[in-house]
Amino acid sequence: MNHIPSPAPAAILRPAAVLFDCDGVLADSEGVVNALVAEDLTRRGWPLSAEQCQGIFLGRAIPDMVPMVEAQVGPLPAEWPQQIAGAIAARMRQGTPPMPGALAVVRAVAAAGIPVACASNSGRDELQAKLAGLGMAELFGTRVYSYQDVSRPKPAPDMYLAAAQACGVDARDCVVVEDSALGARAGVAAGARVMGFAHQTPAALLQAEGAQPFHSMDELPALLGIVA
Repeated sequence: MNHIPSPAPAAILRPAAVLFDCDGVLADSEGVVNALVAEDLTRRGWPLSAEQCQGIFLGRAIPDMVPMVEAQVGPLPAEWPQQIAGAIAARMRQGTPPMPGALAVVRAVAAAGIPVACASNSGRDELQAKLAGLGMAELFGTRVYSYQDVSRPKPAPDMYLAAAQACGVDARDCVVVEDSALGARAGVAAGARVMGFAHQTPAALLQAEGAQPFHSMDELPALLGIVA
């Protein structure tokens, strides 16, 4: 596979804050989450594999999934968003698979004196369960935003604007770390520099959204101007 190399700027400006997505960036949870969704939707008459779910729903908040699902299976119960979010949160409390190297990166950024925040299209309970399961809750503190904490989920910039404000900085001075085209679009819309983790979304697609692709968490500290 030919990778688009991660460019090395001549002068790297340290960000005022680093704003992380969760699924696919901090948590290697897409497989688990999509398996749960695929099982639910298959029971409802839309037979899907976990891989197909990922291709259809990657990066989307549950409310944005509802009309897509209803187009295939008809009206969903009003409580479906809460039910599926609750099932995911319960699974994540049993153990959240970490993205290799992610915890070390967050710790390195925080140790360098750079504020960190997490902004995810997950629901609030689901996101808190993931961060607790990853051992990252204390690193982010209250600087955690789900789709339920803002007016509009990604790809709108609301979540990243709120996360930057929580860090006491302008979003234009931040770096956003994303793994989906939809999330990269949100970071760009907020005015941030976006680093695109190209482990499941093609680097070319992330680059087309305005993100700078990279392929391993080990690359990230240098790309943020942090000396290891």
